[in-house]
Amino acid sequence: MENNVLIGKGAAADSPQQWLLAKYGNRHGLVAGATGTGKTVTLQGLCEGFADLGVPVFAADIKGDLSGLSMAGEAKPKLVERAAAIGLANFQPTIYPVVFWDVFGEQGHPLRGTISDMGPLLLSRLLNLSDVQEAVLQLVFKFCDDSGLLLLDLKDLKAALNHVSENAKTLGPDYGLISKASIGAIQRGLIALEADGAEDFFGEPALDLTDLMRQDMMGRGVINILAADKLYQKPALYSTFLLWLLAELFERLPEAGDLDKPKLVFFFDEAHLLFKDAPKALVDKVEQVVRLIRSKGVGVYFVTQNPLDLPDTVLGQLGNRVQHALRAFTPRDQKAVKAAAETFRANPTLDVADVIQQLGVGEALVSCLGEGGVPGVVERTLIRPPRSRIGAISPDERKTVRSRSPVGSKYDTAVDRESAYEKLSARAAPAAEAEAPAAAPPVAGGNWWDSGSAQPPAATPAPAGRKPAAPKTSNRETVFEAAAKSVVRSVGSQVGREVGRQLLRGLLGSLTKRR
Repeated sequence: MENNVLIGKGAAADSPQQWLLAKYGNRHGLVAGATGTGKTVTLQGLCEGFADLGVPVFAADIKGDLSGLSMAGEAKPKLVERAAAIGLANFQPTIYPVVFWDVFGEQGHPLRGTISDMGPLLLSRLLNLSDVQEAVLQLVFKFCDDSGLLLLDLKDLKAALNHVSENAKTLGPDYGLISKASIGAIQRGLIALEADGAEDFFGEPALDLTDLMRQDMMGRGVINILAADKLYQKPALYSTFLLWLLAELFERLPEAGDLDKPKLVFFFDEAHLLFKDAPKALVDKVEQVVRLIRSKGVGVYFVTQNPLDLPDTVLGQLGNRVQHALRAFTPRDQKAVKAAAETFRANPTLDVADVIQQLGVGEALVSCLGEGGVPGVVERTLIRPPRSRIGAISPDERKTVRSRSPVGSKYDTAVDRESAYEKLSARAAPAAEAEAPAAAPPVAGGNWWDSGSAQPPAATPAPAGRKPAAPKTSNRETVFEAAAKSVVRSVGSQVGREVGRQLLRGLLGSLTKRR
């Protein structure tokens, strides 16, 4: 089928091929299954399918396996055999256009955003703030907006927090009570955030969303791969960053309505991290973005192990589903199997709850939206093999791909322009100078005894009609005065002792004569 993404073919010989219709690609989707059941290969095949249609892709790569999209695969016998069984007569290994990104700038172009773009809600989630602390953070953002202070990186936010804390009484009438304890909690959270490496993310040049929506010279969509193996170890930073990216797409892209194919497809691996310990306000925000971003022409596909990892309000928005095997070893697992089975449109020939536990590697239950947006009947499906390399590439190969990137010159060098930190520092400098004690003006030629004069400088004559001021006495001794006093004390002590000896001798002598 033209302008659609091939997922695979039914396991039975007479089963039809399973297609994801491009015009419903923005109705979102789910790829679920236990570890080792083939989710990554399915994800790789979906990336290839959308790229072939000219649709740009953004995918988080947790294990590094998706980097294989940048290299041609091999026509191994098993892959050729699977391709033939699915109906792919011409299975040709292919290289896809890939751009690597990395929040830490190590395995791809640095991917940055500003503090202002992140906003107080997501930043509060990242800092794990209470409601009161979040309100104070919103106050700081409001103050910076009113004062024309750009919040670009962490040092800008720190400077703003310090300024608000030091001027809490002055700002109180306009902004309300400012708790210094809450300011301190936010500052401690920023220190922890820096320790997690978030300082590399906040700054400029910030990501331009149009750079994620490119095509190569052949009209294929560029596949943007986020190296997330290190970022994944910081769950709060990982989930908040990806949610920020979704929010940016939602806010900045224009309304698109119904399109023949999506403008961008977004794959969110390990999606359960987004909702783990998330406050209700954040879950509501995710639900809103997922529900409304469809009209912007963006498709969001969640990749997770268990469908129960996603809230029902979000799960109900996912129209295209690929369910790999689930293992029912625990009561929760059994509940997940039952829940997954009930979300599919029933197939009279399949016991879905039983089949989910029997699926082999590279097999899945597939149900995509058909004509009119109606969910298709679930089918047991053999997943098509990818044409790019299966598995991770080497560091040298990654370096080569990165060197060919069209956006490297734009993002590889950081920029630090004037923002809140510089402006607040400039304001604080004159105030600090005014508060510093004034130093005594130096006398020309040094002290009067060094100036070649035998006398101290004459006093300034008093103005007419005024009595001359009495000379001021000083409690400080000059060097010569101190030396003279020391000599006098020393001589006085010696003379006193000698006189005492003479008097004692005379007294003793007179007593002897009397005897």
